[in-house]
Amino acid sequence: MRTAFADEITKLGVEDPRVVLLSGDIGNRMFDDFKAQSGSRFLNCGIAEANMMSMAAGMALSGLRPVIYTITPFTTTRCLEQIRVGVCYHKAPVIIVGTGSGLSYSSLGPTHHSLEDVAILRTLPGMIVFSPADKAELRAGLREALKQDKPVYIRLGKKNEPQVHSDELDHSLTLGKSTTIREGSDVCLIGSGNILPEVVSAADALAESGVSAHVESFHTVKPLDTERLSHLFERFSLVAVSEEHSIIGGLNSAVAQWMVEQPAKPGTKLVSIATRDEFLHEIGNHDFARRHFGIDAKSIKERVIEALKAQKESLPK
Repeated sequence: MRTAFADEITKLGVEDPRVVLLSGDIGNRMFDDFKAQSGSRFLNCGIAEANMMSMAAGMALSGLRPVIYTITPFTTTRCLEQIRVGVCYHKAPVIIVGTGSGLSYSSLGPTHHSLEDVAILRTLPGMIVFSPADKAELRAGLREALKQDKPVYIRLGKKNEPQVHSDELDHSLTLGKSTTIREGSDVCLIGSGNILPEVVSAADALAESGVSAHVESFHTVKPLDTERLSHLFERFSLVAVSEEHSIIGGLNSAVAQWMVEQPAKPGTKLVSIATRDEFLHEIGNHDFARRHFGIDAKSIKERVIEALKAQKESLPK
C-alpha cells in the first residue's frame, strides 16, 4: 500500500495545488516523484510529529490540504493532543496517514505496533476513520478524503498486501459505505483494513468445509455503515468481525455498541476476532504475530466453525 500511496499522492499533488505532503522523516526516496512534480509542497518535518501536526492544522485553516505521513504510532498516539485540539476542535481538513498499522512492524516490537489507534481516534468529534484493505481501496479512499471538509485518518498496512479488489474499484468507493467482496449464504465475515485478505482466505477454507461465507469490507470504521449492518444482521444469524486491532474500542466495539441499540433478534450471534488486551512481548514476523493473537485465516475459520457448531447444538431438539 505504501507504493500505491506514493503514486496516488503524486497524482493528486499535480491535480490540486493545495495538496501539501508532510513527512515525519520517513519515505523520503519513496516521494521522489512527488518532489520532482511538486517539490515546494513536500516538507520533511523530522522526528517532531506533534509539531508537524500543528503545522498541518495551520495549513488546513489557511486553505491548503495537508497530508501527514509517518509510522502509525508516531502520527497518532504520540501527538494525540495536537490532533484533538489543533485539528479536530477546529474541524481542520487534515489527512493523517499512518503506515505499518496493526502488527505490520511486528519484529520491531510494541513501540511500533498500533493496536489502539482506531479506538482512540474514533472518539474524536468529526474524525473519519478509514482503514483500506488494499491499494484499490486506498487509492479510491484517498481521493474521497480530499473531498471532505473535516479530518480523516487513513490506516495503512506496510507493503505487499494481497490484492482483494480489482483495480476497477478506483473510482467507486464511498467513505462510510461498506463494500461487498463476496456473496455467501451461511455466515457473514466482516473485515477491515489489512486483515481482509486473511478473512478472504478464511472464507475459502470455510467453502472447503461446506460453509458459504459472505465477505464484507468495512473499510470505514467511522462513520459506521449502520444501514448495511442492519441488512447483514437481518440476513445472517452469525456475523464474525475481524480486525488487526485491540478487541477494545475498534470495529468490533463499534458493531457491538450498534447491536445493543437495535431491537433484539433472537439467535443472532456476533463473533469478535481481534487482538487480546495485552502487549506482544515475543518477537517474530507478521504471520507469527497474527497466529499469536488468533487473527490469521486458520484461526478465523476455526472460530466460525466453533460458533456454528454451538448455534446448532443450542437449537431445540
